[in-house]
Amino acid sequence: MRLICLLCITLSIISCQKEVEKKEITMKEDVFALADDSFNGRQTGTDGELQAAKYIENRFIEIGLQPKGDNKNYTQTFTFRPSSNPHEQAEYTGLKGDSTLTGTNVVAFLDNDAETTVVIGAHYDHLGMGGEGSLYREKKAAIHNGADDNASGVAVLLNLAEKLKNAPRAESKGNNYLFIAFSGEEMGLLGSNYFVKNSTVPITSISYMINMDMVGRLNAENTIAVHGVGTSPIFKQTLFANNNDTFNIAEHNSGIGPSDYTSFYLVDIPVLHFFTGQHEDYHKPGDDAEKLNYEGMKKISAYIFAIITDLRDTKKLAFRKTKNESEEVPRFKVGLGVVPDYLFTGKGMRIDGISEDKPAQKAGLQKGDVVIKLGEFEVTDMMSYMKALATFEEGQTTQVVIKRDKAEQEVAVTF
Repeated sequence: MRLICLLCITLSIISCQKEVEKKEITMKEDVFALADDSFNGRQTGTDGELQAAKYIENRFIEIGLQPKGDNKNYTQTFTFRPSSNPHEQAEYTGLKGDSTLTGTNVVAFLDNDAETTVVIGAHYDHLGMGGEGSLYREKKAAIHNGADDNASGVAVLLNLAEKLKNAPRAESKGNNYLFIAFSGEEMGLLGSNYFVKNSTVPITSISYMINMDMVGRLNAENTIAVHGVGTSPIFKQTLFANNNDTFNIAEHNSGIGPSDYTSFYLVDIPVLHFFTGQHEDYHKPGDDAEKLNYEGMKKISAYIFAIITDLRDTKKLAFRKTKNESEEVPRFKVGLGVVPDYLFTGKGMRIDGISEDKPAQKAGLQKGDVVIKLGEFEVTDMMSYMKALATFEEGQTTQVVIKRDKAEQEVAVTF
């Protein structure tokens, strides 16, 4: 009897230890880990990038995903010569030397014995100590931790991986899932561009791609921008059917934009990209983990999971080409000196920030003002605002009609 009691106690201790070992890591914990100073801003080609890659690899292992990088590893490496401009494609090279850097994608797979695969991606690299692409203007270098950009997207990716791995088979079957943490995004979508040309699954088997980039600052209006809505006929219906009035969706049809989903769209794969908007800490040292909206990230992860689940029994999605919205942007000789609110879905162009010593500030415009008329031109959205702005010359003065606190005001602006 005593021996049986001891055996029961031992089994109970082992069981408790296993429960501790299986403790779920939260998205907040993932963000704080990836945005820690010890990674020195996760710049591609640095030790900080490799340390972050190892962290993500270990998380994939903990979740129970298979390696799907090169040579049965979780990593896929690429070499390149850096471009002088971020988000402009750098030159790939097979040569190794002082002028080249190596980037590392981290790739894992959930095999459901399906014919089609869904790619879920987010870039994990950032700007390191600043340099090209940083909006930080102090002389002293500082770590750019990139909590929102894009530890937030990686944290949601890991959360989705856990949900899909642990879901009842009825909720996850129908597709395999390929999880990719891209590097080189800040230097020109390098990791995703390399992957689509060197895919570790048959590229023709990929049904669609979901991307998360800067999803950590959901605002009070619960507005989320979704890009790529027009890249498959089924997307719009699916997005709104699963929303349940949780989000105010700012939808964009184009599959072209400044994040990794573009690389997949360019090889005729439908894409959906999720984004909660820019902010004053974008590409600055102040983009830190304590500033993120973690409850908002939970909502976003649940929403994307619902979309994935809804599409689980759908065969390979039909692809549809979209207009490149960036090519439609008119050229203009003057600027108002404002940061537009790209998440605003009302009529007009809402101001999200004011630049110092520019026409808007001199005219007394404020953050939150909604421009509804620029000169003789009605402003209904971002495109109409830019078309109106393109008609003005430096030195001209015009009347701008704004809405502030629901009341209309007219102010004179000199460009």
